[in-house]
Amino acid sequence: MAILAEMQDPRVRDVTVTYVEVSADLRYAKVHVSIMGDDTKQQLSLRGLQHAAGFLQAKIADRIDIRYTPRLSFLLDQGVKQSIAIAQILQQVLPPPPAVAAAGPESAAAEPPGPLPEAPLADAGPDHDPQPS
Repeated sequence: MAILAEMQDPRVRDVTVTYVEVSADLRYAKVHVSIMGDDTKQQLSLRGLQHAAGFLQAKIADRIDIRYTPRLSFLLDQGVKQSIAIAQILQQVLPPPPAVAAAGPESAAAEPPGPLPEAPLADAGPDHDPQPS
């Protein structure tokens, strides 16, 4: 929330925190962020976040009560960008889905198929009684 609402840096825009890795001793935190835009805008926003790390650490220190405030480092998460690229490639490669026919009078007359015919029982011999006694 501090990145969205409290930061005044014009470089930091369209930033989403995807996940955070915290070390076992809680002294370090890697903040993975997704930034919308081209590579230049992403690098600019990333530098803005790194510049504001002290400000954000102070906000964390105000909100949580632990011995050490985690030292923040920011990493660009390419997962969202890669998933969009994969979706575009799949859309180009895969055939389009079949068109659904518009509901017309001929579709109203069509009835669902009836029950399937029963399969004949295997002939077990002349003395075979299909009903249990």
